[in-house]
Amino acid sequence: MRDLFRPAEQLTLLFLVFLGVLSLFSGPAAGGLLVLYGALLLLVLCSTLYRKIRPDGAPAFYFSTAATVVTILFVFNSLGELIASLRTQRFDDVLIAIDHSLFGVHPTVWMERFITPARTAFLQIVYISYYFMPIALAVSLIAHARHAEFEEAWFGIVLCFYLSYLGYLLVPAVGPRFTLEKLQTTNLQTGAFIAALQDTLNRLEKNKTDAFPSGHTAIAVVSLYYAAKTKERTLFLVLLPLVLALIVSTIYLRYHYVVDVLAGILLAGMTILLAPVLERRLSGAAG
Repeated sequence: MRDLFRPAEQLTLLFLVFLGVLSLFSGPAAGGLLVLYGALLLLVLCSTLYRKIRPDGAPAFYFSTAATVVTILFVFNSLGELIASLRTQRFDDVLIAIDHSLFGVHPTVWMERFITPARTAFLQIVYISYYFMPIALAVSLIAHARHAEFEEAWFGIVLCFYLSYLGYLLVPAVGPRFTLEKLQTTNLQTGAFIAALQDTLNRLEKNKTDAFPSGHTAIAVVSLYYAAKTKERTLFLVLLPLVLALIVSTIYLRYHYVVDVLAGILLAGMTILLAPVLERRLSGAAG
């Protein structure tokens, strides 16, 4: 198995099996979830076999990597239905209480004083840049033929995604844009384009219980770490201010509580520590 599957693929297959077992307890949703996870598992297997047949072919490498990306996206959206069927409790009250005890205010309400249309537009674009950060790192490493560094960074990013998904399962919460809406005294003063962008994101996001931990924060920090570790200097210098602005955007735009962001930073640190150990185990490397 270790000779056939890349570590990120092994991790993906294990996570799909784990979700498949959980879905057995999801009542009426079980059938659809099992079909989805089975189809994704088959996709990863087929992409791996194709790469085995064409070991020197770039298309096979890209196809197997894309299969993992597709799995990450579909699994995220499936968590909305899975969590709703398994967990009736939401932890927003606990997270709100932690934020309030730390700061004496509700941070998203306090940040209303900084709202301007231009700032909202800028931070919304920055928030969306999260989707391109790991892609930019992957493209840069592949373009420079740094395949070993790519595999290391890719495994860490995939691991971070799956750890954040475990967080959503353990601590389901919808975030302040829903729970604190009545306490907000003003809207985000968005223009038509940004409002349409937010509406599109909201419709595409089927899983709304993804506040804790902040996956945006965790993935952004991990991408920044690997950009530094692999000495992608230009990309690191571009990502650094974007990551800092993205962390601010999660609170300003009311997607997350501050405790979510802190948990996202801790999750990034956990990923950085766990990834090399777990990757060695899955690849069978020693030392």
